[in-house]
Amino acid sequence: QVQLVASGGGLVQAGGSLRLSCAASGRTFSSYAMGWFRQAPGKEREFVGAVVWSGGRAVVADSVKGRFTISGDNAKNTVYLQMNSLKPDDTAVYYCASRATSVAPYDYWGQGTQVTVSS
Repeated sequence: QVQLVASGGGLVQAGGSLRLSCAASGRTFSSYAMGWFRQAPGKEREFVGAVVWSGGRAVVADSVKGRFTISGDNAKNTVYLQMNSLKPDDTAVYYCASRATSVAPYDYWGQGTQVTVSS
């Protein structure tokens, strides 16, 4: 059974930083990529960024580029999201997820961690 466990959320003032972590476990777990999504109240889920293990490529959404950095450790099946210069608009539940191939959907999801940025 595959599990993704996210941690590191919390309450922070605007301009502050947080670092999220997500660890995947499961005897048969392997992935092509692991990523982060977020969903704010009343809004659709939004892609934040992902790490593609092959080649170590990392991508982030334009909305967070320059403020958020995504990284990971393939050997540990762990992905990180460093969030700097946080804004109230970044307030959301952040989810990590994994996909098995470049064309597969993200099919394993973590439980989500709340990030709240106060003004």
